[in-house]
Amino acid sequence: MLIGKGKHTYEWIDNWAVIAATPTGRENGRTHGVVVSDSGKIFVFHQANPAVLVFNEDGRLLNAWGDRFLGAHGMTLVREDGDEYLWLTDQDSPEVVKMTLDGVTVMTLAKPNHPTYQSGKYSPTWVAVNEGRHGGNGDIWVADGYGMNYVHRYNYRGNYLSSMNGDEGAGAFQCPHAVFFDTREGESESELYVADRGNKRFQVFSADGKFNRSFGEHFLSCPCACQTNGEELYIPELTAKLVVLDSRDRHVCTLGDNEASCRIEGWPNHPRSLIKEGKFNSPHSLAVDRSGNIYVVEWIIGGRITKLQKVEP
Repeated sequence: MLIGKGKHTYEWIDNWAVIAATPTGRENGRTHGVVVSDSGKIFVFHQANPAVLVFNEDGRLLNAWGDRFLGAHGMTLVREDGDEYLWLTDQDSPEVVKMTLDGVTVMTLAKPNHPTYQSGKYSPTWVAVNEGRHGGNGDIWVADGYGMNYVHRYNYRGNYLSSMNGDEGAGAFQCPHAVFFDTREGESESELYVADRGNKRFQVFSADGKFNRSFGEHFLSCPCACQTNGEELYIPELTAKLVVLDSRDRHVCTLGDNEASCRIEGWPNHPRSLIKEGKFNSPHSLAVDRSGNIYVVEWIIGGRITKLQKVEP
């Protein structure tokens, strides 16, 4: 099945890969994070044991690891001195961890020393790093999307520096679900994008946390994250669609739109009979490989992993 048009035409490969039929996978298994490594392996982070699944480009399972992430949420790939690492967040744990691609922990971030957590819940959902390969200073930013609606800043050694709650910008965050460093404008212009999901927008800050602008209020409904592909920005919207923006963050097209399904009782955990090829249900994250293929994971019990294979016009 083909979706989209022009240069945004893709072959929809339904159930490109599936999660293992483990007890935790059947009970939960929500697929929340996905990245593509330099070697072309696709890493999926899902709420089961093991939590990290490694596939080849054909959807064949190569490896699985991680037995302590039943609240598996955000997954971010970073590159340092020729090596690749994963930053992982677990919404049910205060631990934010940096790991090798085969599951060895190399850093753990402590809960931020901020007064809101004297009584408030800390539930981290995503990580972004101002990477040195893009001219950044290595600062690590953590979104507390399911707790107290803060975004926290650490230095490259993992020492807590500061926090912001959105009042510095367009207004208080409501579920700052994901954070992402956009380097499309080059090293000197790297910007921190915050998916302010509850406010149906992104807030954009400089690399040191100064507010630059917001966008999306008039065309986004539930942005979960974002990923660049060339000069474009791809946004998985939990409300059953994938949105493509241009280099100035203006709407270009929407793929797999199925927003009406969100109004059906039981969403997002619909029976599989209601999950349709060519239509999204609840996109939570995406990754793009070097060929322009898109991998989308969705928030649904049992997981859903779709590949949109690029079709040249």
